[in-house]
Amino acid sequence: MKTGLTKRQKDTVICFNEESNIIDVRTHNTDLRNRLSEFSEQYPDCCKMTDDDEHGGMLFEIQKGRLSFRLTAPYSEERRKELSEYAKKHGITKK
Repeated sequence: MKTGLTKRQKDTVICFNEESNIIDVRTHNTDLRNRLSEFSEQYPDCCKMTDDDEHGGMLFEIQKGRLSFRLTAPYSEERRKELSEYAKKHGITKK
């Protein structure tokens, strides 16, 4: 979708505070928008789309506990080598 916005302007903002049970997610990211839209259709009591800015951005309200952040440590050089060898052995290639 052409929006007239630069990639730098197409941001994702996640806001919440310790008092409220609601997380606000404003995003231009297509994958995240699609995932949140689908989630809001399946679970309307937990998530709802509250704004569409007509420039590719959407705002969702989602209950705390329904959104998670995952931090992943970088692989060691040894682990990277093992994975590379496994991929070569099994014919796995990058997309």
